[in-house]
Amino acid sequence: MDYPSIVVHTPALDGSRRVTMGDETLGIAYHLDDVVEILRRACVDLDEIEVEESDVIEWQGGGPDDWPGLTEHPDAAGA
Repeated sequence: MDYPSIVVHTPALDGSRRVTMGDETLGIAYHLDDVVEILRRACVDLDEIEVEESDVIEWQGGGPDDWPGLTEHPDAAGA
């Protein structure tokens, strides 16, 4: 199945990451498990897509293991 572009955006200061599909915001994730649940609720066939390694998902500002909290975020030093 073809899906519109799925993007997990750069982490915000609190470590959350917005998840979008095409122009639609699907939800806010705080962990990889949240991304999986958000995509499941959006009816993405997770049997077809490996969330951590799929070419269908674009990870911006870090990969599936990057969930910095406020103290780890590179922009937090100036906050």
